[in-house]
Amino acid sequence: MTGSEEDGTGQSTFDEGVRSRVDETQSEAARNAVAGETDTDADGETAEGGTQRSIRDMLDDEGEASVFINRDLVEPDTIIDEERIVGRDDQLESVVSFLRPTLQGNRPPNMLLYGPAGTGKSLIIGAVTQQIIELYQSKGERFGVVDVNCQPINTLDQAVYELVQTVATDVDARVGVPETGVSTKCKYRRLYELINEHYDSVIFILDEIDLLVGRRANDEPAYSKLLYQLSRASNTNDIEGRVSVAALTNDPKFMEDIDGRAESSFNPRDVYFPDYDATQLREILENRRDAFRRDALEDDVIPLVAAFAAQSHGDARKAIDLFRGAGDLADDRRDGRVTEDHVRESQEEIDKDRSLKLVEGLTTQKKISLYATAVVACHSNRSRSSVPSPVGFKVYQWVTDQLDADQMTRETYVKYVKELSTYGLISTSRKSRGRGGGMYMEFTFTGDPEAMMDRIVDDTRLEAIASQDELLRTVVNSQLKEFHDQ
Repeated sequence: MTGSEEDGTGQSTFDEGVRSRVDETQSEAARNAVAGETDTDADGETAEGGTQRSIRDMLDDEGEASVFINRDLVEPDTIIDEERIVGRDDQLESVVSFLRPTLQGNRPPNMLLYGPAGTGKSLIIGAVTQQIIELYQSKGERFGVVDVNCQPINTLDQAVYELVQTVATDVDARVGVPETGVSTKCKYRRLYELINEHYDSVIFILDEIDLLVGRRANDEPAYSKLLYQLSRASNTNDIEGRVSVAALTNDPKFMEDIDGRAESSFNPRDVYFPDYDATQLREILENRRDAFRRDALEDDVIPLVAAFAAQSHGDARKAIDLFRGAGDLADDRRDGRVTEDHVRESQEEIDKDRSLKLVEGLTTQKKISLYATAVVACHSNRSRSSVPSPVGFKVYQWVTDQLDADQMTRETYVKYVKELSTYGLISTSRKSRGRGGGMYMEFTFTGDPEAMMDRIVDDTRLEAIASQDELLRTVVNSQLKEFHDQ
């Protein structure tokens, strides 16, 4: 309070002096705490009688006795040395033979790399293109690798902008076009301009290409239009150098729904990537053993990680994630060695807690979208647990009606559910209803959909709906029948 609000100016002066001394004391304490200079006795007791470690002490301890010496080797997206590549000799030879012409001044063919998730598609194309970059540099030329993951991209326009941004970042140039407010044609023009100015030859790597569905016109998906434009860019002289396009997908039927013009222009050479078996997974992990200290792994750790990953359809990415997770758990507990128990606990964490914790952080609309999709998977009378997006959206509409909640469009519902695949909660695939029947997305839960429903129901607004099992089952199966009868 000011002096005019007090009974006398003496009291005001006294209060201000007290506040000043308190402020100075608090500021000094804050400075000391940050510097790690909090007063303690010989046993580390603070003035308040508790124990307190400084920020500096905690940061210093973080690096003590880690089981890792090169953690990057167990990061799934690290481009590794070719000596560490396992079980992909045929695929490696194919990709090398397809891209070798670019070193001889010729245009290489386009490629379609397909197979289940975690089977080495990105690994192989990344390893080969990295070698080509270095060979080009030795000749004073520049080979451009424009690598884009299509999963989070919704439209053709966004995809072209992402390509522009990727090239601009690689060559340290201005993007040169705004993300919105200009035509897609203008973005293509800027993309070609950057490539012609900075690259002698270029390869576009379009990972998870099948997820670039976009807003279709005449049932032609966005990826079909993108493949058509990029694969013919050198023939139309939009790009002056040699151009190759590599499309990566989990969908073996990817080419079935491409427009005829795009199929003719793209005309890829196929490279199939099968699942890894347990022996190959074990060798992959052995080749990354040096991510850990020499004495940090017990003998049964690698065989157990490989066995768990083999049960997950031979996904090397999951094997590496589990390998790294077991090491992180050992570090968190300051155990000094990675044991079988760390592997088992890490596997449990991957199977349950990680995805369920992610659910808690979703927005209400994303929770409702996920809940409606999980309801279909749980209450379907059909043997398959996959969820067609039109059915999921109908159930979503029913749920929002029951809650008297805002209702998003079908496009937004599909976008929300597709985003969840980024977290590993759901896998997505594109399906066709036959000629003239249109396309739709199909969602499959990677974990237990019922567990996700239970976690979402912690949002009390959904409790009343969740208790009506029979009604939910009726709604779900009536929508599934209507969908499959069409």
